[in-house]
Amino acid sequence: MDIKNAQLEVDNWIKKHGVRYFNELTNMAQLTEEVGEVARIIARRYGEQSEKESDKNKDLGEELADVLFVVLCLANQTGIDLQKSFDKKLEIKTKRDHDRHHNNKKLR
Repeated sequence: MDIKNAQLEVDNWIKKHGVRYFNELTNMAQLTEEVGEVARIIARRYGEQSEKESDKNKDLGEELADVLFVVLCLANQTGIDLQKSFDKKLEIKTKRDHDRHHNNKKLR
């Protein structure tokens, strides 16, 4: 599925199950909360913190999907064509970073 279709699917879900979008500030707070959950899993599973028993069954993929869902909500409610923005950003990063990363001795 491309981003444009993901945005449509989220919009349809909101209309069918969610009644309406939370306001932008609430969704920003939710996004921060979801990113925090991703950070907690990564810090404990891949970082130096020990993983608590209560965290061992957490699904990183599901938490990343929560982040994506809220990002798609924010894009929808602010009128952003995220596919267009993503494609433009990827083009910018490709032009800007290709040689820079290949020449970065730290990445070898």
